[in-house]
Amino acid sequence: VEKYAASQGARAFIIARRGRPIEDMPEGIRFTHTAIAIYSSIQLDNGATAKGYAIHNLYQDADEQGVSHLITDYPVDFFWGAQTLKAGIVIPAPAVQQRLIALISEQKHLSLHNPRYSVVANPFNSERQNCTEFTLDMLQAAMYQTEEIQRIKANNVAYFKPQRVHISPLKLALGSMVTDGVTTSDHKGRVRTATFTTIGHYLAQFNLSQHAVVLYANGRTQAI
Repeated sequence: VEKYAASQGARAFIIARRGRPIEDMPEGIRFTHTAIAIYSSIQLDNGATAKGYAIHNLYQDADEQGVSHLITDYPVDFFWGAQTLKAGIVIPAPAVQQRLIALISEQKHLSLHNPRYSVVANPFNSERQNCTEFTLDMLQAAMYQTEEIQRIKANNVAYFKPQRVHISPLKLALGSMVTDGVTTSDHKGRVRTATFTTIGHYLAQFNLSQHAVVLYANGRTQAI
């Protein structure tokens, strides 16, 4: 992934992986986790510095599943729990990349985090948040140069088309009984959420991406 992104000249890109078996995924959703990778100077355990991609994630808490944390890790960590070795990669236009780098280097993305987690969070309000909505919010903050949550959500409503979650109401209800990480309390009517694919479509629609592929372990790519 790092070599491929570097070969495309990416200094910032959107990255996704699938952490569940495909048979457990709702119809039409290809990836479970999405984040932003930034080309960075990385301090190693021995004190030396190396260049590589640091990945800025929102992760669900392992114990309190209705809570999330912001964690920076690296590709080997990011793919450690993947069910299959394939990656989604969307490289934004250079101007968007630069704004993402500025947003994260100035730590302005931290104020966008909502720790109240739901796996099917509604991107049109700030009641809950998942990793993909956080990625979308970072993009909006970077592109519009604002950390004002109300404006970001208004832009999501105006320009972003989320993905319908095709899963039975019974399964969603059972999920909410088992874990705090599944709730539809932030939705009215049909459940729709941000996904890696819908973020890719959003950037493409407004000519804000320069490259978008699924990268397989053997090096094969598939355009998206």
